[in-house]
Amino acid sequence: MKQLTFTFLFLSTSIITFCQKKKTEGFMPYFPSKEWIHKKPEEVGVDAQKLKAAIDFAVEHETKNPRSMEQNHYQTFGREPFGDAIGPMKDRGPCTGIIIKNGYVIAEWGEPLRPDMTHSVTKSFLSATVGLAYDRAKIKSISDTVYKYMAPIEVYAPLKVANKADQFGVPQMIELFDTPHNKTITWNDLLRQTSDWEGTLWGKPDWADRPSSKPSEWLTLKRNAPGSVYEYNDTRVNVLALAALNIWRKPLPQVLKENIMDEIYASDTWRWYGYDNSWIVIDGNSMQSVSGGGHWGGGMIIHAYDMARYGYLTLREGKWNNKQLLSQQWMAWSYTPTPAQPTYGFMNWFLNTDKKFLPSAPASAFAHIGNGTNMVYVDRENDLVAVVRWVENDSLDGFVKLLVTSIK
Repeated sequence: MKQLTFTFLFLSTSIITFCQKKKTEGFMPYFPSKEWIHKKPEEVGVDAQKLKAAIDFAVEHETKNPRSMEQNHYQTFGREPFGDAIGPMKDRGPCTGIIIKNGYVIAEWGEPLRPDMTHSVTKSFLSATVGLAYDRAKIKSISDTVYKYMAPIEVYAPLKVANKADQFGVPQMIELFDTPHNKTITWNDLLRQTSDWEGTLWGKPDWADRPSSKPSEWLTLKRNAPGSVYEYNDTRVNVLALAALNIWRKPLPQVLKENIMDEIYASDTWRWYGYDNSWIVIDGNSMQSVSGGGHWGGGMIIHAYDMARYGYLTLREGKWNNKQLLSQQWMAWSYTPTPAQPTYGFMNWFLNTDKKFLPSAPASAFAHIGNGTNMVYVDRENDLVAVVRWVENDSLDGFVKLLVTSIK
């Protein structure tokens, strides 16, 4: 039944994509070079006053959380078990955004060139590095179990302990998938946050991320079969990042820069961080395993213009100019609904299946979402990308409603 459901959802998405392509047959999209071209809203069929109303709405609904990311952390995730920050944090700027229509900048506000933490939008960049591995046949099938691809992982900690006898018998390698349950987890399960991976990574137990309100259950919950239950969990996201690093054998920020960010003319101001203790050794070189967000610090620090470029790449189904950077197959999987959570594709694609996520947006729209709230809204029906940063989460649909209404 699980396979049948997934096949049906995949075919449905494929049909939608096919219809959209037929609808836009002969359409030649514009791709920005290193410099964006700005146009007035009216030049691309957008009502300027209604667009201003959408922007004013976003500014009025700036998040009330502190601009200090450190203070914000200890008021939220930092209160979880083992919730201490272990990665770098950067104070944020004001409510900020960019609107891209038909590939042209038609509006911006706040500080769009300010690199800020983008939190879980980082997960979309992470899934792209896994997609690149698939496209280059480093991963043969997303239905493969991950443990078959994994080498033992050495933690880089040369000054960990002075007396080796104190560590006698303590495992010296990380084995991510050495339990009977973890050996059944596939790449697809990790990408869809349905793995229920068990264990501790970088000092963060899987149960300590967004733990149950019943502490008695933390260590006794029964494991769910991979693929059957969706659970948003950053420890498991970091497992995927470490697994991807293990097969690439070089830092994921380097993979992303060479294969995606440079190709879409992103700036050199973005950075992707891991944790103080997430350093490993591969082929005699120390390298940092990056995090999939800012839950404990780290993750991607990036400005709105570069976020818009990545959003535009996903709008164009992984293509930039005449080059397919991410395969059409990978893109189709990315926005195929997860059976256990139909409003989620690959991390971190939030889908508008049955218009449940953003009722005011077309059902074919999707968004890359991160805490803050950071949103890269992608609307294929209206040829639109909108980056909105540091707004209240419950105002996202209100903003989208005004934005879509502004299109003539």
